Amino acid sequence: MGELAPRQLILTLYGLYARDEHNWLAVGSVVKLMGDLGVDSPGVRSSISRLKRRGVLRPMRLDDAAGYALSDSALDLLREGDSRIFHRQRAVVADGWVMVVFSIPESEREKRHRLRNTLSGMGFGTAAPGVWVAPGLLHDEVARTLDRQGLAPYVDLFIAQHDGFASLPQRVAQWWDLAAIDREYADFRDRYGGRRRRASAVPARDAFVRYVPMLTEWRRLPYLDPGLPLELLPKRWTGGRAAELFAALDAELRGPAHAHALAVIHA
Repeated sequence: MGELAPRQLILTLYGLYARDEHNWLAVGSVVKLMGDLGVDSPGVRSSISRLKRRGVLRPMRLDDAAGYALSDSALDLLREGDSRIFHRQRAVVADGWVMVVFSIPESEREKRHRLRNTLSGMGFGTAAPGVWVAPGLLHDEVARTLDRQGLAPYVDLFIAQHDGFASLPQRVAQWWDLAAIDREYADFRDRYGGRRRRASAVPARDAFVRYVPMLTEWRRLPYLDPGLPLELLPKRWTGGRAAELFAALDAELRGPAHAHALAVIHA
């Protein structure tokens, strides 16, 4: 999965701990928490500036302290991410498929590029040029996302069933790079599947140091695998075991990690 960028860790911090604090964290708190994760102050401040330029964070003072709040668009993304990360449903074949068909003129190629990036980032596979497909459970999410981004006028959505001629498992293997997704799951298990301690035995700071990077790495996986039906996946699919590991680590580490973060935020 590679080394995590500081901005990725900062976004995880905001997603976990800012929303109960007026969607805001003081710069000093972020610097201290990121210091626990091995990122120095200049790296933190530079990453915050990038997130500000991208419209993810906005400057805000609270109780005379300088800090940053989540933008409305970032809050929307985090809310939808919560569903994918913590409450993801695994589709079955009977759910059907949501198909996105689009045609964008060459004069608006920026929108075409943005649409492709959006669909790819949501876990859609490519069935044909201009035709993207995902489990039907994603219909409402993709409709909200495309509307929010102003891309809906260029798109038609369909709920469909596959009706020939190749077998559906064959087609799914063509539409998604299943081997690459499985390797990502296997890497996650290799990195975090070592011996675990009971939550009561994990010091709060140690739990925080492990939990935030673990969650940061995991939160991209439900967007690579959009809940594809298990019956269409290879028999030795690693995703189920990786999801079980994530759930166990989340249950063990979330509480003490939260206690450490709040102690720093309220110091």
